[in-house]
Amino acid sequence: MMRRLFLSLIFLLFCIPAMAADVVLNPNHPQQHIVVPGDTLWDISGKFLMFPWNWPDIWYVNPQIENPHLIYPGDIISLVYRDGRPVLELTRGPKTYKMSPEVREIVLEKAIPTIPLDAIKPFLSRPRVVGEETLAGAPYIVSSLDERLISGAGDRVFARGIDEDQGKHYSTFRGGDPYLDPETAEVLGYEAIYTAEAWVTAMGDPATVELSKTTREVRIGDRLLPVVEDDYEMNFIPRLPDEPLEGQIISVFDGVSQVGQYQAVVINRGTREGVEVGHVLMVLAKGKLIEDTVTAEKDVFVALPDQFAGGAMVFKTFEKVSYVIIMKANQAIHVGDKVQTRSDEYLDAINELFKGNRR
Repeated sequence: MMRRLFLSLIFLLFCIPAMAADVVLNPNHPQQHIVVPGDTLWDISGKFLMFPWNWPDIWYVNPQIENPHLIYPGDIISLVYRDGRPVLELTRGPKTYKMSPEVREIVLEKAIPTIPLDAIKPFLSRPRVVGEETLAGAPYIVSSLDERLISGAGDRVFARGIDEDQGKHYSTFRGGDPYLDPETAEVLGYEAIYTAEAWVTAMGDPATVELSKTTREVRIGDRLLPVVEDDYEMNFIPRLPDEPLEGQIISVFDGVSQVGQYQAVVINRGTREGVEVGHVLMVLAKGKLIEDTVTAEKDVFVALPDQFAGGAMVFKTFEKVSYVIIMKANQAIHVGDKVQTRSDEYLDAINELFKGNRR
């Protein structure tokens, strides 16, 4: 009897890691989902899974389908079982989609994005983190048409250093504060403050440039960087990092002091630390430092524990920093808050935060 109990306990111990790694299905998951315009991979994975980052563990790649990792409107995603394990299969749908209430069809060419395009597109097409040498070597505004110091939308300015091979569409920037690592004080890059869109109307030295869509005044000395036109990866897969990762939020954009869902932040970790696009991280609100007013001792301060604040996903990487979008938040998130790989210590909080995926 004792031998049998001992063997049973050994078997259970070996099974626990496997069970812990099993994919947890959304209790209210559908059997099928037909992809429609406006869907995102994150939302679709939430329909089937408790945690969207488990998508790679359940996605079945059919080698007979061209680009099976890309999902298009009209495709059918079905939940089936193979060898007792749940998998999601893709049936490629038609390349046209009927619009209602009007009777017309549109050709579907683009795969659905992983997350909402509007939330991150400005950060993909406009560089916001640059090296000091990039700004120093970029074309610059040397004068305006009427010699004003400040220009705006509709104005023409003159710029030096423009390379005709870089195209005619630019964004104007000015250098902001350096991004410093809060732990080592290393300079990780510089903020590039976006000021306007710019179109070259006549090449030369200087070139003639017309400004549009200004967000703030454009000044003499502002730099120009070429706009990347849709040359970026939007179909990355949300997943957990393979190795433990810890970092901090070092900046938020546009002067906001706190951020929430679908807002972007900068973290002090990049490709050199193994960060990849699609990595999903926890956000931990940094515990406050409070004074212990109960003890008889004077000037005693206690650091409160960090609190689980939300989930985030990396959507663009640089060597030393990365852009991260907040996917879910149960409280305001600030500069100085921590990011790290998922921890079982916060599993209940993660489960509570993402329970909306089960509805």
